[in-house]
Amino acid sequence: MPWKPSIEGEIPTLGWAAIDWMVDNLAQPALGWYEPFTPTLEQEDFLLRWYSLDPATGKFVYRRGLLGRPRGWGKSPLLGALAAFEALGDCLFDGWDSDGQPVGRPWLTARTPLVQIAAVSEDQTRNTWQPLLEMLSSDSPAITNYPGLEPMLGAVMLPGRGRIEQVTSSAHTQKGAPAVFAVLDQTEEWTKSNGGIRLAHTLRTNVTKNGGRTVESPNAYIPGEGSVAEQSAEYANAAAEGRTRATGILWDHREAPPETDMTDRASLVAGLRVAYGDSSKHPDGCVLHDPPCPPGWVDLDPIVEQIWDPATDPQMARSDFLNQITHSSDAWIPKVEWDAAGVDEELIDGDIVTLGFDGSRGRNRGKADATALVACRVSDGLLSVVGVWEQPEGQQGEGWLPDVGEVSKAVADAFARWTVVGFYADPSGWSEQVARWEAQFGRRLRVRASRDAPISAWPRGKDSRVTEYVERLRQAVVAGEAKHDRSPALTRHVLNAKRRQTRTGYLLYKEFPDSHRKIDAAYAAVLAWRARIEAIGAGFARTPSGRKTRRLHHRKFTTR
Repeated sequence: MPWKPSIEGEIPTLGWAAIDWMVDNLAQPALGWYEPFTPTLEQEDFLLRWYSLDPATGKFVYRRGLLGRPRGWGKSPLLGALAAFEALGDCLFDGWDSDGQPVGRPWLTARTPLVQIAAVSEDQTRNTWQPLLEMLSSDSPAITNYPGLEPMLGAVMLPGRGRIEQVTSSAHTQKGAPAVFAVLDQTEEWTKSNGGIRLAHTLRTNVTKNGGRTVESPNAYIPGEGSVAEQSAEYANAAAEGRTRATGILWDHREAPPETDMTDRASLVAGLRVAYGDSSKHPDGCVLHDPPCPPGWVDLDPIVEQIWDPATDPQMARSDFLNQITHSSDAWIPKVEWDAAGVDEELIDGDIVTLGFDGSRGRNRGKADATALVACRVSDGLLSVVGVWEQPEGQQGEGWLPDVGEVSKAVADAFARWTVVGFYADPSGWSEQVARWEAQFGRRLRVRASRDAPISAWPRGKDSRVTEYVERLRQAVVAGEAKHDRSPALTRHVLNAKRRQTRTGYLLYKEFPDSHRKIDAAYAAVLAWRARIEAIGAGFARTPSGRKTRRLHHRKFTTR
C-alpha cells in the first residue's frame, strides 16, 4: 500500500517508532532511580528527520547525519539511545500498514547487528558509552523485553547474536568490520594527525556496504584544522549549493546568533538560550517552541561565569558554549563577524552598483581556481554574488575551464539590470576579455581603474594599494558598514581566505596553493568594495529616487 500523508506537508518517517521504543525500553541516565528516557521536543525533531523516508521507495532520505550542539546539551545520551534502537528496535523499513503508514523491522531480520560507538580515544568513547550502559541497566525495561541482552563494561551483547562495541582510532583494525550503524563522537577533534580522518572513512565504508548509516556529534569545529566535522560541513554546504550530486546528509547544527555579545549578560544569556534550546534551565523555558518547553537541565549562570573567567579563551568559549564555528588564527574575517553582516535583502533593478571580477582559466596542477563576479550596492555596501564558476567534482571536472561566453553574458546582464558606475577586474588570464569589456562598457563607467584602462586592475600584489583595500573591507564588515545577502558561495570563499603578511600589509591566500578551498569571490568582493569607495568619492552614493530596499525571498546566484 502506498504512503498516505495524514496532513499536508507530512513526510513518512520511522522516527515515531524510534521515540516510542526509547520511552518504552530505556532508562533515563544519570539518575539514582528509574525514569523512562524521554527525548525532548528538539531531540524528537532530529529523530523524525533522521528516520524520514522517500515516499516512493521507502529508502532513508539521509545516509549520514550530524548533530551539532554545545557541551552539556545532551548529544551523548540521545546518540546512545539511537545506538540501542539500531541494535534492537524496528529500525529498517518494512513496508506500509493498512493506513499507509511505514512499519519497521530489526536489523536481526537482515543480518547480524554490529553497532559501533567511535572516538579517537577511549576517554571520548565514554561520553556516549556510559549513558548507554545506564540506559540498559538492570532496572530498564529492555532487560525484560529482550532476554539475553547483556550490557558489560566493554561491550553490549545482543540477544541471539550481535553486539554494541567501542571503537578508537586504530582504524586498520576496523577495516571490513560488518557494522550496520556507527556513532562518531566529538568529530571536531578527529584530524589526520590522530587518525580521525582515516577512522571516519573506514567506519563509513564499512557501514555503507552493509546498508547502514552513521551519525556524528561534534561541538563547533575550528575552521582550518581539517577535522572530520569540518569536512562534513563542507559536504553539507556543497550539497546545499548543488556542487555535488551526493545529497544524503542531515546537517543539524544550531549556534547562538552572531550578534551575541559575550561581555553583556542579557545578550550572552539570550545567545545561550538559543544554543541550548530545550535543555536550557532558564525559568522562562525554551525559545524554540510555542508555547515554550519547561526549563531543562542546563543551568546557564555557571556557564556565564565560566565564559567571564579571565582564564577562559574567548574563542573556545564561543565553540564550547555558544556552539559558534569561529575562525582560525590566520582567518581574514571571523565567521561570527561575517554572519553578523548578513541581511535578508537583495539587489533590485536599477540599483547603482559597482562590480568586482576575479577570474581563472585553469591551473597547471591541482584543482582550477574559481572565477567570480560580485556586485556591491553603492548606497549601503550590500555585497551580492552575480556568478561563481567552479570546477565540478569528478570526471565532469576533468579539463574544466570557465565558459567565457557564460561569464560575459553575466557581465552584460549586470550592466542591463543595474546602473554600473564602476567595474574593476583582475585581468590575469582574462586580459583579452577584459579589454573587450572595456571597449563595450568603459564609457559608461564613472570611476576607472586607470586613465587608459577603466576596468583592468591588479589586486594580488602588483598594486601597492591592494593591502589597503583588503583591510578596508575587513574593517567595514566588522564595523557594520559592509553587508551581504548571505550568498553561500561568497560566504564560503570569504571564510576560506587566510591572511599572509607582506611588506606593505597583508594579502589574501588559500591555506596552501593547491587547496580545493577557493577564495576568488573574496577578492572579487575586495575589488567591488574598492570601486564603491571611489564611487562614493565621485558622488554616486544615493539610491535612485523613490526606490526602497526589498526583502529577500529567493536568493539568486550562479554556482558552476
